[in-house]
Amino acid sequence: MSPTNTTTPTTTTPTVPPPPLVCANGGTVLMGVCICPDDWTGVTCSEAGKPLALTRCLTKEGPRFERPQRFQCTQTLSDIQQNLTSLTDLESLATSTQILTSKPEELTAENITVAAQIANALLLSPNVTESVRVAAVATVSQLLNASAPDDSAENNATLGLTVTLDQLSVNLSLTLNAAQSQVVQPNLVVQSAQIPAADTQGVRFTSLSGGSSSFTANRIQLSTNASSVALENGLVADALIYVRFPPEAVRGRREPSNVSVGFVLYQNDRFFRSRRHSRQRAAVRVLSASVGGREGTVEMLFRPTMVAGASLYDFACVFWNYSLGDWSTFGCSKGNASDELLTCFCNHTTNFAALWSFREEYQYAEALDWISIAGLSFSILGLVVTIIHHIKEKFHSGSTTALLSICVSLLAFIITFLSGVQNSGRQSDTPAEADAQTNSIPNSEEHVEPDRGPCSAVAALLHFFLLATFAWSSLYGTELVLLVRTVRTSLPPHWRALSLAVGWGVPAVVVAITLGATYRVDDPLGYRQEEFCWLAALDKDKQFDFGKPMFWGFLLPVGLILVYNGGLLVLVSLTTCRTDSNLKSSSRLSLWKKSLISLSLVVLLGLSWTLGYLVLVTTGETHLAFSVVFCLCTTTQGFQIFILFTARTETFRAAVSRSVQQVLQLSYRTYSLSRYSGKSASSGFYRDLQDLQQSGSIGRGQL
Repeated sequence: MSPTNTTTPTTTTPTVPPPPLVCANGGTVLMGVCICPDDWTGVTCSEAGKPLALTRCLTKEGPRFERPQRFQCTQTLSDIQQNLTSLTDLESLATSTQILTSKPEELTAENITVAAQIANALLLSPNVTESVRVAAVATVSQLLNASAPDDSAENNATLGLTVTLDQLSVNLSLTLNAAQSQVVQPNLVVQSAQIPAADTQGVRFTSLSGGSSSFTANRIQLSTNASSVALENGLVADALIYVRFPPEAVRGRREPSNVSVGFVLYQNDRFFRSRRHSRQRAAVRVLSASVGGREGTVEMLFRPTMVAGASLYDFACVFWNYSLGDWSTFGCSKGNASDELLTCFCNHTTNFAALWSFREEYQYAEALDWISIAGLSFSILGLVVTIIHHIKEKFHSGSTTALLSICVSLLAFIITFLSGVQNSGRQSDTPAEADAQTNSIPNSEEHVEPDRGPCSAVAALLHFFLLATFAWSSLYGTELVLLVRTVRTSLPPHWRALSLAVGWGVPAVVVAITLGATYRVDDPLGYRQEEFCWLAALDKDKQFDFGKPMFWGFLLPVGLILVYNGGLLVLVSLTTCRTDSNLKSSSRLSLWKKSLISLSLVVLLGLSWTLGYLVLVTTGETHLAFSVVFCLCTTTQGFQIFILFTARTETFRAAVSRSVQQVLQLSYRTYSLSRYSGKSASSGFYRDLQDLQQSGSIGRGQL
């Protein structure tokens, strides 16, 4: 049977680095590992997609492939666990377990529990051989990539496995009667050594940085007589631990003897599930140090795996307390974070880690451009004039209440937007707290500043006023349909109370539900954004999240309102576009008036906001075009309402005419007074006023 290229080989490496690896039988070298050629892939189990056989590339006696181990396609992890009582064929059982766990993303919590128990039993077996040991460690390495949610049985099994690995790291070199022994897998390293305690100051175990995050033998170093944690020749470490023996203990030894030391390096903390520290996006490497029969102090360096767009905020140096079943800081302290490395100190040996928290680096919104400011300023002016005019006229119809409410809510939204949409309490203004003064475990990997400014209040006000604007626009359209389609002269008597309850009450309820469901003082970003004061919309990967309040708290209700308003526009347009053959009015004038009615309704019903949905679903030049049109239409909506619903009314034009008359009359009187007082004045301006009076452009009564 041909060997497969799914091999994850490891071997015991000598103290002196081996010569350049050359693979026999057509194998290729990848990161210090012999990879079987493609034409050796052999046959796989069609049902499970697992290899039918597995072999290792060996380098002890020249590069060669070990005898392949066959796999029975019908075998399961439970079958293997039951057969562990027989110690006659451990190698076959270990190989089958490695093959069955070769796709960790498909493993269930039960599979992981059984596989961990099998690996634990294999490593503790008195008949374990080197090949069985390597296959068991390879299985453990694959389990570290499993993605199934954990349970109590799995936690107990994997934690028991970590204890076994600690024992293996101390006893491996002694068992093999070697000065050093090493087993390296992509996600797990087990290093063991026998050290003359009287002749060493300390032991340094290092995992060097490389082109990938996987562990390889040529990037694992062990220095058995190191005086400090510092690396030579400018090497860069991802993880490093230095065990220092007390000087008095070394001097007190009269006879030379060896001390067993062991190290275990885990790619992540999957076997160490914490209840105190939650982590989802960044992996934490766990580094274990054990000294047989001796105690020593340790100094460690960890290089955190940072998330894109984030920076380190704080960290804690911890060890795994098996009694508590969680991380603890007892006996550990931390140094300053420098050169992208976290420094830790502990006065005992066990499983260590550095738990860090990071802070998102936000790109805060820039100031509004002059086009937006100009459009919003015109809208404010138009809305103020419209509100004053309609209050002054003292209309009492329901439609006036709706129109006035639209203007009030839209004006409040624009003023709030201009004055508070930019976040004044930015997180980046707060310095990071990664110092050596405290060593407390962060609750989460992501640090979020508690709400300490008016940004959330601004977001809630913007949400309320904009929803109220759309709600009142629907009420206005409903009133118009009731009057036009039913030929009513007035609205029902209960309509005003109902419209007030719907126009202001429904938006308030939606805002209250959104706040209650998503806002927390210690985590305000569940409700709003940090870049600017508006509803949260994106997930951690900067992708639109339909579970965020931006969708269900704003886009969804506004979308339903716009669909409803579109239906109202169609009903009104169908009614106004009907023609009567008995009417003799000008068709051109009628068409203009009908078009103007439809345009006015489009503006007041807020249908231009539908362009915002097109902005969300388009890209490229189309996205840019819709963005520009959307900006122009929405920023000037208030001014459009003024032109279409106020400036065109006879009452407003009459009021403007009276104001002009008063200004002109005051100017005429001022001119006459200055003339008779002997002061200089423009005779041309006086003649212009006389000419306007004689030509009839200004009536005599206007002067």
